[in-house]
Amino acid sequence: MQQTIIDDLDALLDVLPPSISGPLRQREDRGELLEVVMDLGRPPQARFVHYEVVLNSKEVGQQDIEYVTSRIGAFGDDNRAGTERTLHRISAIRNRQERIVGLTCRVGRAIFGTIRLTEDLIQSGRSILLLGRPGVGKTTMLREVARVLADDLGKRVIVVDTSNEIAGDGDIPHPAIGRARRMQVRTPMMQHAVMIEAVENHMPEAIIIDEIGTELEAMAARTIAERGVQLVGTAHGNTLENLILNPTLSDLIGGIQTVTLGDEEARRRRTQKSILERKAPPTFDVVVEIQDFNKVAVHSDVAGVVDAMLRGRPVTTEVRWVDENGELQRKTERVSAFSGAETTTKGKGREPGEQGKLPKVYAFGINQSEMKQVAKERQVEVSITSDLNEADLLVTSKSYYRRKPQKIKDAELAGLPVYVLKSNAPNSMGQFLESLVARERGMSPVDLAMKEAEEAVTQVLNGRESVALNPRSSYIRRLQHMMAERFHLTSRSSGREPHRRVEIFRNR
Repeated sequence: MQQTIIDDLDALLDVLPPSISGPLRQREDRGELLEVVMDLGRPPQARFVHYEVVLNSKEVGQQDIEYVTSRIGAFGDDNRAGTERTLHRISAIRNRQERIVGLTCRVGRAIFGTIRLTEDLIQSGRSILLLGRPGVGKTTMLREVARVLADDLGKRVIVVDTSNEIAGDGDIPHPAIGRARRMQVRTPMMQHAVMIEAVENHMPEAIIIDEIGTELEAMAARTIAERGVQLVGTAHGNTLENLILNPTLSDLIGGIQTVTLGDEEARRRRTQKSILERKAPPTFDVVVEIQDFNKVAVHSDVAGVVDAMLRGRPVTTEVRWVDENGELQRKTERVSAFSGAETTTKGKGREPGEQGKLPKVYAFGINQSEMKQVAKERQVEVSITSDLNEADLLVTSKSYYRRKPQKIKDAELAGLPVYVLKSNAPNSMGQFLESLVARERGMSPVDLAMKEAEEAVTQVLNGRESVALNPRSSYIRRLQHMMAERFHLTSRSSGREPHRRVEIFRNR
């Protein structure tokens, strides 16, 4: 994949004091520079992708801070400023008297060519939400999306630009967004209003928005999508699971509500009476989790994936990446939703155990004595075997699975289900063991946990003072809290991970 990078680095170096910009100009790795940190009374630092460098031993003085602030634009309500017609960002740290005592000077880069990972999704006209950790390239991808939609597809595109993050400082937007138009947002508190203004006043076919983070912005996004405008944006959170857990932003993927089923319907579904369901169609049709600069995971059917997650069913995601030869590669991964383990099965496959009989587990790279202790604490019966030929399934850690030793190859060739724990921690072991119990009972792990919560609610409503549930993941604890709230009971989490649990008790 051919990429062109424009960073206008000299424009940023020109606003830095010579004692700081000088050492940077002499470095051959300055193309990898991420940001320069200037804190009063400390030596200046340059941060690169994988390391940091002290630029000189002289401490930053007030005159150095003023040197920079006098050469850039005005700071907004969010303490961010920039240099005109560039993508660089300068963020201020202030003391109690509002005097600036620190600066973070971040390099802004326009990278042309990153769109290939998601080009087919962008061209489909569907609304797309980009997720990922800070610094992974969400805003960079948004710029490229704006340019491709406006220039290559000829659409009317509006960029709603809060703090000039997408199209740079000044009245003239950076060329990185192509012919897309840009509406600036004076203060982050007004982002939702500008989003609505954009769709009402300027007849866009597509709107680009960065960092949807409040309930008002989520509501504005839904309004835009309901008017048939393609919406491409980013939100706080690394994964789709983060949005389900976030009550403020869950509306972006349809919203979550507790529903009480009738006895007959609950029996038909083979689940408890109180369940979680999606409230409405998702605002975004597609969610893209940016895992690295050249790697993404795509959920192309958000409605279906959210429904599966809420029912505790495994979900399938498409992983895309660019290999060393610049070729686009794709594969599908099947993940057990919220169970703490990824499952991969090759060959003809065998069901782990017969009905009413404990499956025999072959633990490879997993501490067997610790797994037995976790099983005892969670009151889960498990049969661990040291003979792979007798096993119904193999469980291992992610580091072992990546190396693919012979034992794992043998298990896959034999068609054994292979469970890959995200970590060797007791919490992951516990979630894995409970998934086996749930399978034995014909339930999902989430169903099993929610049935436990439902039984606890019944006990409390019948007069019991309180009931402590088994330790669960943060996602499941959130669901259990929602169930208690629906029945007007009080709940709280206690303990440290991985032993943190929910307790449900009567209101006093």
